[in-house]
Amino acid sequence: MIESWVINDDSPVSVSFEVVLEVLPSRIDSGQFETWLTSSSGRSLAFVTNTQRAMVMLLEEEGDPGEHAVDPGAEGSSCGFVLSNGQHDEYPDQDTVPLGEAFRLVEHIVGTGSWPADARWVVDR
Repeated sequence: MIESWVINDDSPVSVSFEVVLEVLPSRIDSGQFETWLTSSSGRSLAFVTNTQRAMVMLLEEEGDPGEHAVDPGAEGSSCGFVLSNGQHDEYPDQDTVPLGEAFRLVEHIVGTGSWPADARWVVDR
């Protein structure tokens, strides 16, 4: 069975891989830089952006440290990651990916339930 996904703070309508790339930019345009999706199997997918780069995390269950996308060749860090509680975070660029890549990763995970074969990610468990 393919998982269905919903955005935690929206209506309980499923978000498919066909529309997730419309939903995320719309949320960013409205000032929502943090999005959490929950799957029908209980997994969570986090997307936090500063509009240039994004942190993408996949967690198996509540409390799981999960796994996140990485950009191993990136240097430096980026700020401006605004969480829904108002907290402003800064992350090393190697722990985030360019926004276009983040969109691709989220679309693939929502569509298939797993990272793309060519994705770079690390397990934080």
